[in-house]
Amino acid sequence: MTTTATVPPVPQVPSGPLLSAEGLHVTFPARRGDTAPARAVDGVDLDIRAGEIVALVGESGCGKTTLARSLLGLVPPTAGRVTFTGRPLDYSSRALKAYRKRVQLVLQDPSGSLNPRHTVYDAVAEGLRIHRYGGDEREAVSTALSRAGLRPPERFFLRYPHELSGGQRQRVVIAGALVLEPELIVADEPVASLDASVRGEILALLLRLRSELGLSALVVTHDLGLAWNIADRVAVMYLGRIVETGAVEDVLTAPQHPYTQALLSVLPEAPGDPVVLTGEPPDPSRIPTGCRFHARCQILATGEAERAGVADACRREDLPVLDGGGGAQVACHWARASAVR
Repeated sequence: MTTTATVPPVPQVPSGPLLSAEGLHVTFPARRGDTAPARAVDGVDLDIRAGEIVALVGESGCGKTTLARSLLGLVPPTAGRVTFTGRPLDYSSRALKAYRKRVQLVLQDPSGSLNPRHTVYDAVAEGLRIHRYGGDEREAVSTALSRAGLRPPERFFLRYPHELSGGQRQRVVIAGALVLEPELIVADEPVASLDASVRGEILALLLRLRSELGLSALVVTHDLGLAWNIADRVAVMYLGRIVETGAVEDVLTAPQHPYTQALLSVLPEAPGDPVVLTGEPPDPSRIPTGCRFHARCQILATGEAERAGVADACRREDLPVLDGGGGAQVACHWARASAVR
């Protein structure tokens, strides 16, 4: 009698994006003294695929944190939609609870994220209790702490946040996200509050989690150096929109948008002098006509845009929203004219 071996099924990798923003807008009512509402996110398309780390970069006030919170379902969009595994996000309480088990947030300040009265064990177990986990809680907490690099995990169970170093506290926050075995984490400035010596360890941890668990991540940061060290793809945000996106090596070694060039110019290892942007920082309630960066653009200020024949277009013609896919893209009249020549 011949027996046939049973071949285990090959895991299916989603062909489409894991998480997507499609034409996303988030508008806040006008504040006192403002004549228009604040368009914090003003038409964004962005995809994150399974196993991919995407860095969302830009200076403070550009809308990146609002975009991240909208992707998490914490801020409902004014227009457009968020999809997860191809399905539009459902904003009912029950659906959001299930969604946030699969997509977890890691905040930048571990001291603010952790209750000082809770032990490490209770902090990590909190998500399990909220979602009424039916398995072995102690084992799940131990596994999460080990994956976050806190070993042996039992040594940390009864410690309180003030007894830990900054790096250890951030690992506890990451363990609290991992304990629910999410498919994607959104890390908002995950190493901003840490010493330089610890930053590399946390970034290496995120890369290891991607390798071992297939975990996807959106890393929100103002630091292009961090993006270079961790991301597969980078999206540069300015005044509510993605202005440049592509593979990290393409965007950061050959930036096309003047804003990206200015951000890179201030890195310690950057050649030449830093680019000093003119004009005021962005105000989402006063978005200019034309390219939204033109009032601060060094290319326009030095006359390069005039010589390229696009200065009028920079001041008057808005640019289309980038489609959020994987190829290199830039929303800049001058960059597009330069590519044609």
